[in-house]
Amino acid sequence: MPHTAPWDPAPLAEVAALFASLAVPWWIAGGHAIDLAIGRVHREHADIDVLLLRRDQLSVQDALPAWQWWAADPPGTLRPWDPGETLPPSVHDIWCRPGPAAPWRIQVMFDESEHRTWISHRDDRIRRPIEDLGLVSPDGVPYLSPEVQLFYKARAPRPKDELDFAVTLPVLTGRQRRWLAAAIVATLGGHPWLDRLPEPGDAS
Repeated sequence: MPHTAPWDPAPLAEVAALFASLAVPWWIAGGHAIDLAIGRVHREHADIDVLLLRRDQLSVQDALPAWQWWAADPPGTLRPWDPGETLPPSVHDIWCRPGPAAPWRIQVMFDESEHRTWISHRDDRIRRPIEDLGLVSPDGVPYLSPEVQLFYKARAPRPKDELDFAVTLPVLTGRQRRWLAAAIVATLGGHPWLDRLPEPGDAS
């Protein structure tokens, strides 16, 4: 059964090589994006996430045609994602593996967009230019900007999310801190992270 198959996340370098042929934007997300932002591996990771825009969803099937794709539809329930099938907006997560007997290797996530603007699937008020959604590591790996990744982790932070916030905070620029704070206030209201986001020396 797909639900009981173990996870053996693919190494970051392998994922980057697999997705390098895509002609559409993609970004390493999740905890690995935090590692890339701070320049080091700071904890173990149970999976590895890749973010694409929903409009480009079929590109991943084209890039890895021999792989199995299972959609979380509804969330918490896996079902096969058929070749060429356009998934509905309610589906955001895909589990991927090289074959039916293989462990899960990669999780692909979809987010929304409109023309040149990224739109968070959590709240369509949270937007930014697609060209500003990610950064590129010194090794050429695209990854989700840390303030955007932390925004997704802020809704119900687990211990690993609190750790991710703590290790990332020192490298966030003032612009990144302000964006994250504004996104949290707009979507969550109060939050423990807000007291730690002002820039050093900023009394406002």
